Amino acid sequence: MLERSQVLICGGTGCMSSHSKEIKHRFEEVLHTLEMTDEVGLVLTGCFGLCEKGPVVVIYPEETFYTHVTPDDVKEICEEHLLKGRPVERLLVKDPVDKKKIKNMGQLKFYSKQRRIALRNCGNINPMVIDEYIAKDGYMALGKALTTMTPQEVIDEMIKSGLRGRGGGGFSTGKKWQFARNSVSDQKYVICNADEGDPGAFMDRAVLEGDPHSVLEAMAICGYAIGANQGYIYVRAEYPVAVERLNIAIKQAREYQLLGQNLFGTDFNFDIDIRLGAGAFVCGEETALIASIEGYRGMPRLKPPFPAVKGLWGKPTNVNNVETFANVPVIFLKGADWFKSIGTEKSSGTKVFALGGKIVNTGLVEVPMGTTLREIVFDIGGGIPNKRKFKAIQTGGPSGGCITEKDLDTPIDFENLTALGSMMGSGGMIIMDEDNCMVDVARFYLDFTVDESCGKCTPCREGTRQMKAILDRICDGLGTMKDIDELERLANMIKETSLCGLGQTAPNPVLSTLKHFRHEYIAHVIDKACPAGVCRELTHFVIDDSCVGCTKCAKNCPTNAITGWQRQKHVIDLDLCIRCGACKKACPVGAISSVAIHQESHV
Repeated sequence: MLERSQVLICGGTGCMSSHSKEIKHRFEEVLHTLEMTDEVGLVLTGCFGLCEKGPVVVIYPEETFYTHVTPDDVKEICEEHLLKGRPVERLLVKDPVDKKKIKNMGQLKFYSKQRRIALRNCGNINPMVIDEYIAKDGYMALGKALTTMTPQEVIDEMIKSGLRGRGGGGFSTGKKWQFARNSVSDQKYVICNADEGDPGAFMDRAVLEGDPHSVLEAMAICGYAIGANQGYIYVRAEYPVAVERLNIAIKQAREYQLLGQNLFGTDFNFDIDIRLGAGAFVCGEETALIASIEGYRGMPRLKPPFPAVKGLWGKPTNVNNVETFANVPVIFLKGADWFKSIGTEKSSGTKVFALGGKIVNTGLVEVPMGTTLREIVFDIGGGIPNKRKFKAIQTGGPSGGCITEKDLDTPIDFENLTALGSMMGSGGMIIMDEDNCMVDVARFYLDFTVDESCGKCTPCREGTRQMKAILDRICDGLGTMKDIDELERLANMIKETSLCGLGQTAPNPVLSTLKHFRHEYIAHVIDKACPAGVCRELTHFVIDDSCVGCTKCAKNCPTNAITGWQRQKHVIDLDLCIRCGACKKACPVGAISSVAIHQESHV
């Protein structure tokens, strides 16, 4: 019997943590009870991108977009929508601006300015069924390359497309392949860097979970172009869903003879294996990644020689990240000119970003290069929640910098972000509002860098530790103006002398916040105050007259520092208060605020 409806359930890690597997099982039970199993298809698919609204369920052909679905909602969806044809209004997605319910996925502003190339199949196919990928023209690009193009023609097409590495460096993908092809050796390798370690970044994970075959196909095309017969996907073990689906995809591709010997009846052989990483941030650097695959401690190596000349086990090796590979099959299907027509002159195509922090639509977006930061934050991202004011956006993770409101209309590409003192990075975007302390933000990223430094070079190992100590003093109210100068001097020294790119970019969050928010550093040092009320040693909390006496603050206080009767204004005992902020988060009317600790307050 022909299925009249398709129910697509988000199977990304975020939605799965909110019971999307149980939702699918519940659909199976209810549809069986209603005798509709043959009429309705169920698919656990990849990430739809709008993660803040998860778990997401989309029903075709209507494209009805349901959000925050629970297993308890399934019976109503089946009986009302699938049986009677009436959408369940309370579960429909709301437009973040006018708060109106939207019945059709295509009406969502979140998607209207996006152009999904790397994410083209995520949320559209079952990633664990190779036939669905093939139905979307999967492996046609590999077949075209192997049967109609020479290896050099493949590389020429890549160079012509203008695709640049999406892992952060932004180097020409085609030229990188050319260097590996030019190296003479009896053995060459292709590596997919899936060691996505930036805080708040989940772009590569979403592609591996939602469209693993696109990466396998692209790696095989790369192998043909450079003369390699073996590929490795280096993925962190913290991505169990991605690892599971990659294993399934590799097994299926071998069964279909799309990996292995004599692909498409040619004499080209290529296979892929998975190597698990232990979650070291430094292994995102290609030479450290190679050392880890070889069984050594993941530490960067001096370059040159570059991996294209001397890489894995001393053999020429090409390393690209997941998103870079995900673009490759489309380029060969639609042509380099088509891809180059998207984006800017120097940055072709699209870029995937993970939106996080103080943003309404937390999630995954893919936009043409040249889209402005303002469009991403306010049109796609829905703006800042709770009517707060935008303050800064951090791009590039721990290696990036903070960008302020005056630069929001900057078109995004590799050069423009670098000129602003930040970088593209792998694609993390953390949005901050007026309640964020920029000194504390710099300390957060530097704390991460200190923990993740491999320790091989002294500037990174010791320099970042000293910078962190200075930031600790400033946030604790013990800093001096000399500390600010020393912090800046250390940051520039580390940037110039560290061994690898991770150490060289580690000071960026500090340097960018010093450039744009130096007044906040000075306030911490001179006024002994944290303007945002974040640094514990420099702030305390007060309850104003708008308190309605709901008692939520008192119930959430871990030290019982808040007292008061119901429906009466509450009081904070500053001697007991540990300044954790739990009361402020719990207050439903915004009656609790943080103020500089030296200011007088009436509590």
